[in-house]
Amino acid sequence: MDNIMDKEKIKELLKDKKLKSTEDLQVFLRDLTKNVIEAIYDGEITDHLGYQKNEQGKRQDSNARNGYTSKTVNSNSGGMELSAPRDRNGTYDPQIVKKYQKDITGIEDKVISMYAKGMTNRDICGHIHDIYGCELSATTISNITDKVIEHAKEWQNRPLSSIYSLIFMDGIVIKQRVEGIVKNIVVYLILMG
Repeated sequence: MDNIMDKEKIKELLKDKKLKSTEDLQVFLRDLTKNVIEAIYDGEITDHLGYQKNEQGKRQDSNARNGYTSKTVNSNSGGMELSAPRDRNGTYDPQIVKKYQKDITGIEDKVISMYAKGMTNRDICGHIHDIYGCELSATTISNITDKVIEHAKEWQNRPLSSIYSLIFMDGIVIKQRVEGIVKNIVVYLILMG
C-alpha cells in the first residue's frame, strides 16, 4: 500500500501546527477528519446534483443545494460536529456518513475486535450489517484481519523481560448493616509480588 504522505511531509505538517501533546494531536486529527468528511460531502452532493457549487445555470432540474444540517458523531478522536449538505428535494443521501449514523469510529477496529474474540468471518459480516447497515463480504473481513495477523505474531514472539511485577486483585461482597440499613460492601484483597 502506498503512503499517502511521506514522513518528512508529516513531520513538517506537525511542526507547522505546533503539536506538543497527544491531546493536541487528537484535536488536529479530529479537525482533519472533519475537513476530509465535509469535502467528501461536497463531492457527493455535486455528483448528485450534476453541477458545481455556484454554477446554478448548469443544473438540469429544479433541485438545488439547500444549506447544511449540523450533526454530532462519535469518532476515534472524540465527538465531532459535521455540516452535512442538503438539497431542496431531499433526495441527496450521503454515503460517507449516513443521515442517521452517529458513530464513525473505525469499522476495521470493530472487525478486528470481533475476530480476536473468536467470531467467524460470516458472523462478523452479519454483525457489521446489523450495526452499520453495510454489507462486507467474508473476503473483505479476511483482508482486514490479515492486516493485523503479522503484527500480532511479532508481538507474540517478542523477547520478554526477565522480571515482571505481579499484582493479584480480588474482592468479595458482604452484607453489612450501616445506620440501620443493610448495604453491600466490597472487601478488596490485593497481593503484590
